[in-house]
Amino acid sequence: MSIKGEKGDKRREGITIGEVCAALGSEFPSLTISKIRYLEDRGLLTPRRTAGGYRLYGKSELARLRTVLRLQRDEFLPLRVIRQEMAGGRSAEAIPASNGDAVPRRGATAVAGTGSWMPLQDVLDETSVDAALVSELREYGVVSGETRDGVEGFDETEVEIIRSVGELARYGVAGRNLSVFRSSADREAALLQQILAPALRSRNPERRAEAIEALENLASVTSYLGHLLLVRDLRGIADGR
Repeated sequence: MSIKGEKGDKRREGITIGEVCAALGSEFPSLTISKIRYLEDRGLLTPRRTAGGYRLYGKSELARLRTVLRLQRDEFLPLRVIRQEMAGGRSAEAIPASNGDAVPRRGATAVAGTGSWMPLQDVLDETSVDAALVSELREYGVVSGETRDGVEGFDETEVEIIRSVGELARYGVAGRNLSVFRSSADREAALLQQILAPALRSRNPERRAEAIEALENLASVTSYLGHLLLVRDLRGIADGR
């Protein structure tokens, strides 16, 4: 990898931040220059700089960025934990690229939606969930759905919610049992909105994009915290406490 240097025809090893987006865009469609800069500001990336201040990303930084993005997408880790994982030698080669089956797809977990939509019948076929359960989830406000051209369907995130509930249903969990998750999500969303409200309302596109990135990171942190608290409580149950 190389780009033209600042003096004559001298070549420098590395690619620009825009070329990084292009190189990783097929695996991470939501990747933006703002997000790369955000990760750099958080100390997760340290690209070389030319005398003129331009960022240059070599093979090692490109691999590091791919690892960070996969840990965010596939394991929902907050940046603090990702930094620890990286310090421990975690690499992208140890994280299989998501195939859409083992873990939820990126579009399902991104705050900025992809606009994807699936008809109800396709959802039922793909998730193997009964129509009655989907109807119950609508009744209790767990999913809402959207009608297009007279056909009911769901976006990618709601499809993953239905898929997850389908797994819980195997253990006898019904839609009415999920109100605790709905209430918890509402409270967390309200808190994060309160924290970032000014930036999210900004008319400056770059500031708003940075706020959305921060919102996704905070969502990862709160999810991870909830996971840790649950694990702690479950350990108490397993130990008979």
